[in-house]
Amino acid sequence: MFEVMLALLLVQTPKQVSAPEQPIPFSHKAHAGALKLKCKMCHPNAGSGETMQIAKASTCMQCHSAIKTDSPAIQKLAAFAKSDREIRWTRVYEIPSYVSFSHKTHLDSGNTCEDCHGPVVERDRVFREGDISMGGCMNCHQLKKVGIDCTSCHEQR
Repeated sequence: MFEVMLALLLVQTPKQVSAPEQPIPFSHKAHAGALKLKCKMCHPNAGSGETMQIAKASTCMQCHSAIKTDSPAIQKLAAFAKSDREIRWTRVYEIPSYVSFSHKTHLDSGNTCEDCHGPVVERDRVFREGDISMGGCMNCHQLKKVGIDCTSCHEQR
């Protein structure tokens, strides 16, 4: 059993070396960096706050109805907003379904988005650079001296 746990600890989420293609170009460097927009503006955590969402196109159009309106990408964004269609962004990070993870708990404890997602404010295109593997999470928990009990993240069977 110990060997299995050790093997699981050592397995890391593979880091991406390049950002995935997205349906509409989006620069975190421009929006969160230069413009200093808060993460929650584009990534609200509705309901209980456990998971983060991606804003609807209509949220983007609050600014882009008057900014860069001649851009083909913004025109595409406006079409999504007008028809109230969801933009199918390519996921960069995904927590496995067997893991209980709460953004709310982590943010309420003083963690920042950068702790897991890296310096996205410096990125024109986001790629997976934070280690959200079991080992990465346990290392972080040990550094911050918080619980690493299995049932903190996994349902007891």
